[in-house]
Amino acid sequence: MRERLLHVLKEVRADIDFENTERMIDDGILDSFDLIQVVMGMNEEFDIEIQVEDLQPDNFNTFKAMLELITNLQEE
Repeated sequence: MRERLLHVLKEVRADIDFENTERMIDDGILDSFDLIQVVMGMNEEFDIEIQVEDLQPDNFNTFKAMLELITNLQEE
C-alpha cells in the first residue's frame, strides 16, 4: 500500500519528500488543487470514496495520516 500511495502522490507533486514531510496542508506545501488531485488519485487507486468530512488537514498533513485514512476507508 505504501508504494501505491507514494506513486499517487508523486504523480501530483514529484518535488515533495512525502514520507518525511509533515504539515503538508498546514504549511501550504499541498494547495487545494494538489489536494483535489491527491483525493482523486487515492479514490481511484484504492477503490475508496473520500467524503467531504474526510477532507481535514489531519488526514492529509502526513504520509502516515493518508495511509491511515485509506486503511480506515477500506475497512468500512
